[in-house]
Amino acid sequence: MENLSNRSTEDVLEDHLRLRTAGDVENDLARNFAPDVVVMTPKGMRKGHEAVRRFNKMLQAHVPRHYVFPAKLTSGRFAFIEWRAREPGRSVEDGADSFVIENGKIVFQSIHYSLQETMPG
Repeated sequence: MENLSNRSTEDVLEDHLRLRTAGDVENDLARNFAPDVVVMTPKGMRKGHEAVRRFNKMLQAHVPRHYVFPAKLTSGRFAFIEWRAREPGRSVEDGADSFVIENGKIVFQSIHYSLQETMPG
């Protein structure tokens, strides 16, 4: 079994983004999220892997699936990403997630974005 607890903040963040953009939520949870992770969004606060699954389903239902990450920052156990997602008819231009990573696992994540929908021409 691979020891994931010694990974750097950068390693965990990159692994999370790789698995999430590939749609592999369960492997992402197992490798990168603490069982008692705290997730905060404007829609509320939840804890645990089930919270991550719930928020992921919300994202999949509403947010385009083609992500770009204009900014990725890390400092010690903290990480931040700026993200965009676009497809015809809708986009997110202001996605921003913050993370706290300890012992190779995400223990906290905040998620913010605004979905913009355009009317068909």
